[in-house]
Amino acid sequence: MSRTRRTARIAAIAGSALLAAALTACSGGSGGGSGSGDGKNAELKPKGPMAISVNLTGSEVKAGEPVKVTLAEGKLTQVKVTDAKGGELVGQISADGRTWTSERNASPGGQYKVEAQNADSQTATAQFKTSAADKVNKVSIYPGKNSTVGVAQPVSLVFDNPVKNKAEVEKHLKVTTSNNTEGSWGWMTDYSGKDRVDWRPKEYWKSGTDVKVQMDLNGVNSGQGGGYFVRDYNTEFKIGKDRRLLVNLDTKQMTVTEDGQTVKTIPVSAGTPGGQKASWSGKMALMSKEGTINMNSETVGLGDAYNKMVDSSMRVTWSGMYIHAAPWNEGKFGRVNASSGCVGMSSGNAAALFSMAQIGDVVEVSGGGSKGDAKLGNGYTEWNLSWEEWKAKSAANGG
Repeated sequence: MSRTRRTARIAAIAGSALLAAALTACSGGSGGGSGSGDGKNAELKPKGPMAISVNLTGSEVKAGEPVKVTLAEGKLTQVKVTDAKGGELVGQISADGRTWTSERNASPGGQYKVEAQNADSQTATAQFKTSAADKVNKVSIYPGKNSTVGVAQPVSLVFDNPVKNKAEVEKHLKVTTSNNTEGSWGWMTDYSGKDRVDWRPKEYWKSGTDVKVQMDLNGVNSGQGGGYFVRDYNTEFKIGKDRRLLVNLDTKQMTVTEDGQTVKTIPVSAGTPGGQKASWSGKMALMSKEGTINMNSETVGLGDAYNKMVDSSMRVTWSGMYIHAAPWNEGKFGRVNASSGCVGMSSGNAAALFSMAQIGDVVEVSGGGSKGDAKLGNGYTEWNLSWEEWKAKSAANGG
């Protein structure tokens, strides 16, 4: 073999060896696979199913907690929690996308479905049921829905059972007005002995104000002895004419004003000065228009002083102070206060006043001989507190 041919053969063998080495290096090494070797092999593997966990699980879950959904891996893009009635719990996804928490609690006796979706459009579902409440709390709401009331009428909520978690309950109450009226909630014991919370403006309402009250109480725990709320409540009403019934015990006159103008002056005979037959004084609101009713002195702790049917009766306090017709006192109107605590007037004047007055009108009693301001809870008497004193009654402010 010539030297030239032998040299060429050696070069060919060396080239084949280099090519084989290169092919071996691209084959995936010790893994033995046939991938491209560009590092993307793991991304081509199919993802596992989406996995979520829910803090409330099972068929007898204790109610009164928010729902929390946690994603095992990745980020949540959407979570929907609905009950069997079609109601939905609204919530928020955390900044890292791993969890979703409802803004409100799961309510007692509910059946819930959880539907979640992640950033890869995968979905997962879960279900749970909450146990029924051992005790249910309910609310009586004043004023009534779609009513028109006077400028002294507060929003007033009276609870069937005790409310120990006042701050938590108050957090779920919201008042919205058409003119951004400033006001505050304040807690008290109602004359009935039940827990009560009122929302009072800083000053008397302005005529024409529209008011909406939203009570998102479903699933809220009242606390020990009170039980759970199992529904939401709402009401709305309008503020009517600015009418004020101003009783002066010294002059024995009632001045009726509308929008600041005097429209009627009525001679009256109020409560007998001194003792239990005196009238309450201070700022109050007309509670109800009851018309012709039976008044029995024994029901208000005054023995058998009277028991009669009384016309044009309008309640001012729970303890039994009324404005009404009192024809038996005809000779005392404008001259002497001689009633058993009510503000009496002639039948004609009482009928005219009854016709024009509305629930929530201001009733303000001034002058000497009263038994003092009516206590908080005895009707709508919060107007006798200063604004700072009233705000201190809010559970949000420690009241």
